Amino acid sequence: MLIIGGLVFLLICVFGSFMFSGGAIGALFASMPFELMSILGAAIGTFIMANSINDLKHTVGALKKTLKGSSYKKAEYVEMLSLLYFFVRLASTRGVMALEPHIENPTSSSAFAKFPKIRANHHASNMICDYLRMVGMNVDDPHQIDDVMARELKKTLLEELHPSHALQTMSDALPALGIVAAVLGVIKTMSHINQPPSVLGEMIGGALVGTFLGVLLAYGIVAPMATRLRDVVMEESKYFELIRAVIVAHLHGHPPQVSIESGRKLVPTQHMPSFQELETVIQSLEIA
Repeated sequence: MLIIGGLVFLLICVFGSFMFSGGAIGALFASMPFELMSILGAAIGTFIMANSINDLKHTVGALKKTLKGSSYKKAEYVEMLSLLYFFVRLASTRGVMALEPHIENPTSSSAFAKFPKIRANHHASNMICDYLRMVGMNVDDPHQIDDVMARELKKTLLEELHPSHALQTMSDALPALGIVAAVLGVIKTMSHINQPPSVLGEMIGGALVGTFLGVLLAYGIVAPMATRLRDVVMEESKYFELIRAVIVAHLHGHPPQVSIESGRKLVPTQHMPSFQELETVIQSLEIA
């Protein structure tokens, strides 16, 4: 919710300083609805023109991340590491064929049943099952698996980053759209050039509101949202990089504890469990 607090603080500082310095806030607010209609309407129109239906839906859904932040906190990382530990330990002690009941039907797997959040996360559960299935098909070259996983994760990351790039593009366009609204205001003013200075001054002030709003929306609202969304997406990508690291480490022949440690090191610092914390959890792990 920091983004909301930052936005409120921004608006208080911008409009508060204007009022306390003697600005006529009433005149500003009188022109604002029409300028916003022009600027936001043009911005939304260009955004629709530049993106597909799928991208538009993706962007609307992604905006929630700017408010909620990453979906993966310490508990989610511990659960993922615990599940992966079970799988690599099972494969090491009983062979890769012992994984088949779990990876072929995750909904009936006793391992996935212990971690319903992971089972409900189709991207994560499918990724685990797909690559463990490849291991069971004797595709056990760690470099080959690592390359395939890296390419999939790169593709997914680029797709997830698209809403951020689209918002940044909108931010870059908003100052120019503000100028468009201001020019329209100037044109309206020039058509009333025979009016007294007090009337013309108010109309010119209203026209300049367009430039003000374009810049404020671009650099004060949309650009920070794009940056925040990008950072959240990049942080969430570590959740899936962790899966890659553990599976590849297992294929290199490392013991389960070492494979899990290679994944733990990829957890974002603020969510990373300590070695002792994770060791306690995995040692108490009991899955039939």
